Amino acid sequence: MDVALKTLAQARIGLGVAAFAAPALSARLLGLGGADNPARDYALRLFGAREIGLGTGYLLGKGPSRKVWARYGLAADVLDTVGGLKARGRLPLWSVAAVVALSGGAAALGAATVARDIVR
Repeated sequence: MDVALKTLAQARIGLGVAAFAAPALSARLLGLGGADNPARDYALRLFGAREIGLGTGYLLGKGPSRKVWARYGLAADVLDTVGGLKARGRLPLWSVAAVVALSGGAAALGAATVARDIVR
């Protein structure tokens, strides 16, 4: 499971860099519209910064602090999943499905990790 969490952290950083550096392109790829939208681009940069921070925090963390970073990621992933579900009907179905699948999968991995840590 630790390898999966490291891979997730690396993916967070990659996604975060893409969203921060190229928010308009990221928006188009995610089905969030292609027209110029400074507010959307700003929100995507905030998302990107959060993902970079979560991924970097996890990868640089050692021992107990790594567990804390994994829980921060779990909280973000659960909230992203809920946000995606709330967007149904207002965004393209494929876009909502992709976001919910990705964030839900990451949340499941995070929840399994927390459960494992509690049982130990």
